[in-house]
Amino acid sequence: MRSARLPNPPRPGLAWLAAVALGAAGCGYQFASSGTNLPSDAHTIYVAKFTNQTRITGVSAQFMRYLKDEIAKHDRLELVNSPRDADLVLHGTIVANLRMPGAFNSVLEPTIYNESLTVSASLTDNHTHKALWSVGSLSNIQQFAPVSQAVVTTTPTFLQQNLRANDLAKMTDIQVARTQELSARSQMMAGLAQRLYDSMSEGF
Repeated sequence: MRSARLPNPPRPGLAWLAAVALGAAGCGYQFASSGTNLPSDAHTIYVAKFTNQTRITGVSAQFMRYLKDEIAKHDRLELVNSPRDADLVLHGTIVANLRMPGAFNSVLEPTIYNESLTVSASLTDNHTHKALWSVGSLSNIQQFAPVSQAVVTTTPTFLQQNLRANDLAKMTDIQVARTQELSARSQMMAGLAQRLYDSMSEGF
């Protein structure tokens, strides 16, 4: 897979935003209308590396870390390193990783970017090989400001960082853009991992 830069089209369209919204609402198979979606006798899970359909090198491995951390923190399923040891197997695909301008200044320079990650996934009973759950399109989107003047330091997104408002004044524009980009990307992936686990475990 060739390394590639994220695309930066000149202006986001309503169609793209609608597609992300629809993807965020996507849902697959469901179990019963109440209760857990995970079989009561399932105790272990193997998470196969998600296929990467994007041109962004390393995005699958990066998302895997967040997804496995999310599964582990719930203490419901034990992660195993081989499908031979698993009651359940989770497969998935990184469908899209897009970054597009969301706001501009008076000279049409981007002051806000929207970055989204979209995945599809399926859960299989490794003993019966039956599909237990799937989702065709699940997305999460996060905003970040590439310039200090556009950073809102009172938002939950900013407050989750180690930075404070007075730190921004000491940073170059490049440093501000990079720190905000990395923080937004981390929160985007963590949020999507949480949504995927909730959907898989609760069946919506």
